[in-house]
Amino acid sequence: MNFYNTRLMKPILKKLSMKHKNNKFIYYFYNFVRQLYPSKLFRIRLEKKLPTLKNFDIEYIRRRVNHYNKLKVVINLSDEIKCLSDFKNRKKHRTYFFDCFEYTRFFNPSLKADFKFGDVTYVPNEPAIVKSRPINADNANSVVLKLDKVRHFTFIKDKKDYRKKRDMLVGRSYATQPHRLKFLEMYINHPLCNLGKINNNNKYPEFLREILTIEEHLDYKFILCLEGNDVASNLKWVMSSNSLAVMPLPKFETWYMEETLIPNYHYVLIKDDFSDLEERMNFYITHTDEALQIIQNAHDYIKQFNNKKREDLISLLVLEKYFYKTGQKEISPSLKLILND
Repeated sequence: MNFYNTRLMKPILKKLSMKHKNNKFIYYFYNFVRQLYPSKLFRIRLEKKLPTLKNFDIEYIRRRVNHYNKLKVVINLSDEIKCLSDFKNRKKHRTYFFDCFEYTRFFNPSLKADFKFGDVTYVPNEPAIVKSRPINADNANSVVLKLDKVRHFTFIKDKKDYRKKRDMLVGRSYATQPHRLKFLEMYINHPLCNLGKINNNNKYPEFLREILTIEEHLDYKFILCLEGNDVASNLKWVMSSNSLAVMPLPKFETWYMEETLIPNYHYVLIKDDFSDLEERMNFYITHTDEALQIIQNAHDYIKQFNNKKREDLISLLVLEKYFYKTGQKEISPSLKLILND
């Protein structure tokens, strides 16, 4: 009996497929081991790590740090905010804890920090560490770190030539939000689309389709990157592929700095009401050179996240600025170099 071809086993095995995905076993192993080391050793290392700023492009790091942490004036945290020493590993939001602890262990455990985990779509009342935030001019209290990265930060190697892919848009997602359901309602049966929701919650059964692996998505020239509760979690791997990301202007951002993405340069822009989808697809189907340029631009954008030492330094400086701007630390020489004050 071929279990893979059965109606029951096929979607389960697809979901368990590790190709093009981060290895969660390795991720959890390293993070559990990380907690065994005395944090005092890392507080000593911080004094050596921050001065390595001089080995990098300081202006570039300045832009990144001040993008993630926009705090301008010193804001004292309320008494309810707990110290880092009270920051414990909980089963809920465990990956968020691991990704914070990777960098908070470099700082004095008596320092206080507010953490807002999950899909944060609002701006906190006081400075807080978040994975995601709304894109607007008044989001300074949302200080972004690279959180839940085992799920969100997936980059792939796509060996398929864009020109040989199908002239269609593909998309699979959990669809509970009104805008995702609206998109399916408009295009579920469109001849240029292979779309569907994968959450079988007994609602909108007409939208339910089988799960597709990332590899199967790569057969298509266009991949839908529609925001859910916050950002589109597939945007990173789509932009690292040889397919075009298709989406409206983003309303939320993470460590990936979605706000800085340029429409029709890094991705194919469609209207918020989705009405021009077919027009935009037909343009790039007939303008291959423009499509290939967007793919190259997307690949170039991703390269900036591949320097682990620089990413670590930026993360530490984001926290260093957080503790300085909440009145808990004196300004360090390295932080002084990158502040825009």
